[in-house]
Amino acid sequence: MAASNSRSCLQYLLHLAHDNLDFRLPEIKALLALRTKPFRPCENFKEKSPFWCLDGLCEDDVRSIMARSVCAKSAFELWGHGQTHSELKTSILNYPLENMSPFMHKNSTYRINVYTFNKTLQFADRIKRIDAMEYLPFEGTVSLKDPENIFCLLEDYGTDPNNIPEDPNYIYFGRWIADGQRELIRSHSVKNRHFIGNTSMDAGLSFLMANHAKVKENDLIFDPFVGTGSLLVACSHFGAYVCGTDIDYNTIHGKGRSSRKNQKWRGPDENIRANLRQYGTERMYLDVMVSDAAKPVWRKAALFDAIITDPPYGIRESTRKTGSHKDITKPPDGIYVESHVPVSQAYHLSDIFTDLLNFSAHHLVIGGRVVYWLPVYRPEYCEEMVPLHPCLRLISNCEQTLSSHTSRRLITMEKIKEPEELDSLAHLSDPRFSPYQGHNAFREKYFSGLNKRCGKEDNKSEVNGE
Repeated sequence: MAASNSRSCLQYLLHLAHDNLDFRLPEIKALLALRTKPFRPCENFKEKSPFWCLDGLCEDDVRSIMARSVCAKSAFELWGHGQTHSELKTSILNYPLENMSPFMHKNSTYRINVYTFNKTLQFADRIKRIDAMEYLPFEGTVSLKDPENIFCLLEDYGTDPNNIPEDPNYIYFGRWIADGQRELIRSHSVKNRHFIGNTSMDAGLSFLMANHAKVKENDLIFDPFVGTGSLLVACSHFGAYVCGTDIDYNTIHGKGRSSRKNQKWRGPDENIRANLRQYGTERMYLDVMVSDAAKPVWRKAALFDAIITDPPYGIRESTRKTGSHKDITKPPDGIYVESHVPVSQAYHLSDIFTDLLNFSAHHLVIGGRVVYWLPVYRPEYCEEMVPLHPCLRLISNCEQTLSSHTSRRLITMEKIKEPEELDSLAHLSDPRFSPYQGHNAFREKYFSGLNKRCGKEDNKSEVNGE
């Protein structure tokens, strides 16, 4: 009974990749929410640190997180920690022996690794660190190639590469449990993707978005600006059924000019379905179709478990919708033929996001999430610029910097109630739900800032005599 009680009070250490720092906490919280577990950090939690110590979890919870996370590198059962090796020793010796003994008996094999963050240790120094831990009551045999149990000494030297201390700021020791899914970033790289476009989403960010949306097995996922289907690929990897729409006929049907270097035209089998086939998830592909996001074709029902998308910003892809500002009378019936291409007009960013949130409010299930990118001009950005909706609760807002003056923010919202008639008038009574018109000038500000930067670089070159 004592052993059972002590193992229910374990602490776990997550070692996180030191990139996309804004995205890490929402991802871990979302993955914990899939197991209905709260995020309970230990004392002195620092969000920007590469090491997080968590309470209130069991080993199955941790393995579940690591089976999905692209932010976390590894997870450990924490046996001891301290600011110095002396404090570490005291902490480890106070760790319940009954928790250690299952992994240290004489018939077991083990290995101890040494990991340092922000500092490189010589091999001899690593061996010294391991030898200094002779106080650990190991009875098994060392096996460097294929041990049953792996332990790790982790030293944190801070996050400033220009100011690395002689001694570590903090030290941890624990039993390795599992690695995260960082390998997905390489295995699903867009460079090796069968079908790509000018704006195909980076693999790592695609999996992050799927995790933020809490995509799970047998979910139904929709992308209204599907492009070449990068987000569908990520969601299908987690066992979800996927579908999407896009206004671009050529992209949906895999026709036209190729986005690859040294390839003029797309091949006969370059399409979204082929991308899922490439990764063995074609069975999760429902369909994609040519459709205008401003004029949804779906029946009025809560259909989707998540809506995940990257709307066009007007930089590398135009923001268009069907329709015209001109007074065009409807032609007689039968005048349209199969090859008819509808007239299009500008689709302002503020309208894109208003339509997206309204669509999500009507077509997400309760508890379903919408995850999308919002482009912003950094000098003018404030949190009030993020579009809101009475039926959707803001979960997270993460920034990815694009340049000195622009960035895009990954917005995650969750549906909390079904739409009512008064919700459509909410923007009149509550300014929080008003469309932010400033997004419409993003393209002009983007290129304005780009031109200013180029001008500065040209002036600098002239001063240097280049």
